[in-house]
Amino acid sequence: MKAVNKTDVGKVRQINEDSSWVNTDWNGLTLAIVADGMGGHKAGDVASQMAISVLQEQLLEISRDTSTEQCEDFLRTAIHAANHKLYELASSNPAYSGMGTTIAVVLANSEWLLAAHIGDSRIYLCTEQAVLQLTEDHSLVNELVKSGQITAEEAATHPRRNILTKAMGTDPFVDPDVRLHDWKAGDLLLICSDGLTSMVGEDRISEFVRNTDSLEQKADRLVESALEAGGDDNVTVVLLANEAMEGGASA
Repeated sequence: MKAVNKTDVGKVRQINEDSSWVNTDWNGLTLAIVADGMGGHKAGDVASQMAISVLQEQLLEISRDTSTEQCEDFLRTAIHAANHKLYELASSNPAYSGMGTTIAVVLANSEWLLAAHIGDSRIYLCTEQAVLQLTEDHSLVNELVKSGQITAEEAATHPRRNILTKAMGTDPFVDPDVRLHDWKAGDLLLICSDGLTSMVGEDRISEFVRNTDSLEQKADRLVESALEAGGDDNVTVVLLANEAMEGGASA
């Protein structure tokens, strides 16, 4: 597995509340996480970093010999634990009141991947045939689109498009969506915060990830495109390529 991890504060925000981390040799598997924090002064930064830290601690026992069913159980338990820790801190410390974070997690080997998420950070699977969104935004505008009240085009500019219906740390309990998918050599995964998807349309995202650039160049182009479109938010991109490589990598 090969991986690239890029983030930028953007052109408007003073603090980067996104956090991300990837390791291509997590006991024989690949583990990648993107978290987009929210809250008061620096609270979002704390929330996203804490969420990733707790997940790392909770997933230490996973290995290449762990079944997919057990991996899913581990992921759910880890996300529940992170949510509990965030909620406790937000409830007990006024400085962190109202803080929370999205989470998008991929656990994979060369044949399968588990995609888990809460919020509107997304995971895309990019194959030779198509670019498929594996996650469904937990957002107000997505609910409005699903109910037919607004169109997908209207959702892109809706004044309440940043309102989440589910996030980590804002409620005592939150359950992630976790799905198992097949993938194969040559496929690519994109994990990103909404700082990318709110600025760059899916057609452009598909164009960047399916071209012949290197993995590093693809990530650079995605981030640069979000900045050129306005850079209204922090933008984070993690790319995972299903290719053999020597050793592991972390970022």
